[in-house]
Amino acid sequence: MAIASSCWQRKPVADDRRALPEGGYHGCYLRVDLDSGQAQPVPLPETILRRFIGGAGLGSWILHRENPAGIDPLAAQAAVVFAFSPLVGTPLTTSAKFAVVCKSPLTGRLNDALASSRFALAGKGMGVDALVITGACAAPSVLIVDGQGGAPQVTLEAAGPLWGQPAAAAEAALVDRLQERGGPRFHTAAIGPAGECRVRFATLSHDGRHAGRGGTGAVFGAKNLKAVAVRGDRPVPLCRPQEVYTAARDLSARSLGPATEKYRELGTAANVLVFNRLALLPTRNFQDSTFAGAEALSAEALAATRGKMRRSCAACTIGCEHVVQAPGGPVRVEYETLFALGSLCGVADRDAVLEGIRLCDELGMDTISAGGTIALAMECVQRGMLDPARPPAPADPAAPPSAGGSRPQPLSPRFGDGAAVAAMLRAMGRRETGLGQLLAEGSRAMAAAIGGQAPSLAAHVKGLELPGYEPRALQAMALGFAVSSRGADHNRSSAYEADFSEAVDRLHGDDRSARAAMEAEDRAALIDSLILCKFLRGVFADLYGETAALLRAVTGWRVTAEELRRTAARVVALRRAFNEREGWTPAEDTLPDRFFDVPLGEGASAGAVLSRSGLQAMKEAYHAMRGYHRDGWLPAAVRRDLALDRDRPGHRL
Repeated sequence: MAIASSCWQRKPVADDRRALPEGGYHGCYLRVDLDSGQAQPVPLPETILRRFIGGAGLGSWILHRENPAGIDPLAAQAAVVFAFSPLVGTPLTTSAKFAVVCKSPLTGRLNDALASSRFALAGKGMGVDALVITGACAAPSVLIVDGQGGAPQVTLEAAGPLWGQPAAAAEAALVDRLQERGGPRFHTAAIGPAGECRVRFATLSHDGRHAGRGGTGAVFGAKNLKAVAVRGDRPVPLCRPQEVYTAARDLSARSLGPATEKYRELGTAANVLVFNRLALLPTRNFQDSTFAGAEALSAEALAATRGKMRRSCAACTIGCEHVVQAPGGPVRVEYETLFALGSLCGVADRDAVLEGIRLCDELGMDTISAGGTIALAMECVQRGMLDPARPPAPADPAAPPSAGGSRPQPLSPRFGDGAAVAAMLRAMGRRETGLGQLLAEGSRAMAAAIGGQAPSLAAHVKGLELPGYEPRALQAMALGFAVSSRGADHNRSSAYEADFSEAVDRLHGDDRSARAAMEAEDRAALIDSLILCKFLRGVFADLYGETAALLRAVTGWRVTAEELRRTAARVVALRRAFNEREGWTPAEDTLPDRFFDVPLGEGASAGAVLSRSGLQAMKEAYHAMRGYHRDGWLPAAVRRDLALDRDRPGHRL
């Protein structure tokens, strides 16, 4: 089936809402409805572009407009938004990024995942600022959007043998198939078997990278959509090209300085030994905060025993990606993957941990959620709360168990058993009958099915499993987890940086912690809307002032540092507004009981514990600083600034 679309053409218009800045934007997004076979360009007013910039900000606004309130994340009409930014396609280092935004099937709240690859460059080259996909295919399919040489031409083709393959294999096969069309290469984003089986934390993969958290892959699977392929040759207009080129050279040079040395030399895996020394390394489902096997999983040990090579994302000068040789093949290692499949599950066997990472890549699953869910199962077995041979059924599974049936031998979750971790990953990734089906729902749903004390042991916020930061001993970060619209998330709040400084007392949160969490959240919201890599945050001496200068050069807007501060706060409020519409209540902004009831027992953080009254005081201080109501609801004045009346039924831009 071929769908032709004529995207909105760049030309002078009398209506100010349809006017465009002088550079950075194409002025529309392309909406593709898989049900009807229609593709429609939708204009984006300059007022909206300037309010939300792009990436996570613009994508969240578009999702609010496209998604009906209260829709099931896996329903056919639930939208997936690929949002680019005015910096994508410019020579600025780390700018080849996109945000994919949807309602999360894991949390039921807003999910925006960011990733770097040439998919972003090809997508922006189609002459659009975002791609929106709604509806569902009648059978497994791939979506092809060809913007080469003119308006995007949209085609749906049968997935055929691609269905069932790992994402990387499917991407390679699809690119080979599309080469028959001639011309420049297509770039793809695809799901693996976990997405096809609607595992609630399935990822979307592209060029070996993942838009990892929150279950975007499951949304694709529910649409019977194996992959999307894009290409285009529309250049990005620049208002003041010479200024952009000069800024790009300067930023590239600074990106190779001391602020990024850690990422270039060892990568984020350098955190393993540091966090273990400070008793901040979550171990055995957050029962402990130090791990005797940390040395075996350290960046230093991996480099010495497994060999290592560095790679860079598209259009990036930093080169933070560290790949080691594992028995199953090359594996990209990061702190979060080593923590989630290593210390969190009590596994010190580095080959077993690397195999777990490889399996998550192959199946297409978020390592943090996968490891967190397995660790919960291990603790429930340890406490006699779960019989893995006869697990309870989840209350509302996203999909039936796979046709392959149950395993000949039941799974046996035990802390420290790397072979059991691998077996559980295979079972959850394909929704095998029994424990695999339960694991595929994530830790919150699994804990609810087990009942009893299990919900107090499930380490999540709003359904999203905690990353590798011990919140009892990093209390500004604990607040960042609690108030984050996506759930427990180190990428939406880097408040841990304040915890590691003298600006706050990391063991006793207070108003200073609240301000640090708010400021970290704002910085992340701006970077994710521009879109640039967060590893540049230490490169900028003045994030708001310097990025305002970049935007002025690209777009021609007379944007200031103060305007960008307001923009960042607006994006944070926009995410909260989406969640309010979808049923959020203030009770969600908390952490599991364990972190309030059980102090840490050893190491440099011994005795650390959160207090409910302390977290509540930090939340109230945070809300006051943001101008929200005391309990966190958005006041009318904040909501009016979000321009959400533009998505009311019947409204057209």
